[in-house]
Amino acid sequence: MMSDLKAIIEKDEQIMYEGRPNKACFIFECIFNPMLPFALVWAIFDFTILSVAIDEIPDNLVFMLLSFFAFHLLPVWIYLGGVVLSIRKYKNTAYIVTDRAIYISDGAFSKSLTRKSFAELSNIHMHRGIFDQWFKVGDVIATSGQLTEKGRTAAAKICNISEYLEVYNLVKKLQTDIYTDVMYPNALRPDENPGYKTKYKG
Repeated sequence: MMSDLKAIIEKDEQIMYEGRPNKACFIFECIFNPMLPFALVWAIFDFTILSVAIDEIPDNLVFMLLSFFAFHLLPVWIYLGGVVLSIRKYKNTAYIVTDRAIYISDGAFSKSLTRKSFAELSNIHMHRGIFDQWFKVGDVIATSGQLTEKGRTAAAKICNISEYLEVYNLVKKLQTDIYTDVMYPNALRPDENPGYKTKYKG
């Protein structure tokens, strides 16, 4: 996955950070997701009913009963499938930050490679959930300037990394420098643009 990301980086870009999420935290977050209580209650209810019903029905209807509950447990299978796929998703997840953009590789069945230039990003913030604090990692989340009904959308998420503070400061500085240079160019962007208190040219 890291080699795939490096293959789409432009030759004149400089890699400032490359890394992958903490495996334990990544999988724990997939296991203990909001669907877990629902799937647990659903499973307890179904297996309680099944244990009572299976002793009460004729032997020739047992297969039909088991088939019904196998289908009725679909929310539980969906949850368990998501947990299993999290291992596959972890293998496909990687992050690279260059002096121009954030590159992210992810996906379970198929692999997705995403590039978000700093000129597209308007805000950077850091997040640390319960498991992040437990495993001493954190998330760096970049949002775009585009507003939706739910607010600003997350354009790039670098999740569960141990270097979260260093990456946050790096991404914040690069985003501030480049976004300011794009939005408020000096000298109306001549062939060589001195920029706004940045080292970026052209």
